[in-house]
Amino acid sequence: MKVVVIGAQWGDEGKGKMVDFFAENAEIIVRFSGGANAGHTIVTGDTTYKLHLVPSGIISPDKTAVLGNGMVIDIESLFDELATLTSQNIKWEGRIFISDRAHLVLPRYKQMDSDHDKKRKHPIGTTGRGIGFAYAEKALRTGIRAGDIFDSFAVENMEDEDKAYLEKLKEKIRPMIIDLAAFMYKHREKNILFEGAQGTLLDIDIGTYPYVSSGMSCSAGAAVGGSVGPRHLDHIIGVFKAYSTRVGNGPFPSEFDRVSEKDLEDFVRETGREYGVTTGRPRRCGYLDLVALKYACFTNSIDSLALTHLDVYDKMDEIKLCTAYDHNGKALQDFPSSIDMLNKVKPLTRTFKGWKKDLSEIKHYEDLPKEAKEYIKFIEEYTETPINMVSVGYRRSETMIRRDPWKKS
Repeated sequence: MKVVVIGAQWGDEGKGKMVDFFAENAEIIVRFSGGANAGHTIVTGDTTYKLHLVPSGIISPDKTAVLGNGMVIDIESLFDELATLTSQNIKWEGRIFISDRAHLVLPRYKQMDSDHDKKRKHPIGTTGRGIGFAYAEKALRTGIRAGDIFDSFAVENMEDEDKAYLEKLKEKIRPMIIDLAAFMYKHREKNILFEGAQGTLLDIDIGTYPYVSSGMSCSAGAAVGGSVGPRHLDHIIGVFKAYSTRVGNGPFPSEFDRVSEKDLEDFVRETGREYGVTTGRPRRCGYLDLVALKYACFTNSIDSLALTHLDVYDKMDEIKLCTAYDHNGKALQDFPSSIDMLNKVKPLTRTFKGWKKDLSEIKHYEDLPKEAKEYIKFIEEYTETPINMVSVGYRRSETMIRRDPWKKS
């Protein structure tokens, strides 16, 4: 069976925890998009793992993890990350592989990335890790793939600077390179988990362009980046938080007002630990945006939703969420492509009574306070998508499963 986990917002939804959780029933985990600009945090016992390139499922022993076609890989950053995992007693040797079709991030891309963003009239807020330029070179057909390091024709056409850089690393990376298409066909009968990066609203095609990432963070990217056909994907899970966050610039219709709602923003940010894993930047915070979430469900064929960070609201008397956008006095319930429109709309909200109870010790959905279940039911009805997973903390044990995605109905 093939299960896909994607972010249903602007990234940072808690995908790392969910991938780690569902990896228990998977044999292979394939990260299908993004690069070192992603940040996935996993808490197991007293240990916190912060991953950027390595698939989150690597924390589970005896699992195979693959960096897929759709990724752009900084080799030095990868080995730094692997060294950190080794220091945390994760034995990864022989369990991590790289698609020969994945593109590489070269050192010169990073400065090009930062310089280019600074020259923009409206900067996007790039992480400066060369991700955008790696994807740009890929589109221009001048990029370098992992497998090209060992291809004499490709090496002959490389810049001297790139050739010298890769020559120092090629033997280190050689044991990890695989033909992913052949690998996936060979293991087609196994349980495979596909891990996305960022979120669907940062997808290059269906996100808030141009304030997006440069790769495919939508569910369709799992097929392309994982070397399988779309009909081989059995279940798509969209992960979302009980509120919304965004890092960097770009439209954010349900963002808290930084004057009148500053205390609420500070509370959510500090309680939810809303700081970038990769950059450390404070995340912008806002109400859960159901207009955007429903758009994500439809455009990704999401079968079920995983709700995270519900516990952040434990102490609140009331909770609001965004059900529509006010645009010049008209209520919009469709997510527009216009950046100008998204910047000008105001959130129309609905208020729910808070549950005023610590949810972290609750193990079964049926035991949640009725106020929490009413909040969840409203989201399900609005998005027309079931919420089958609820997370009330950072640890694996703080997760409730209403329906197992590995079981076909």
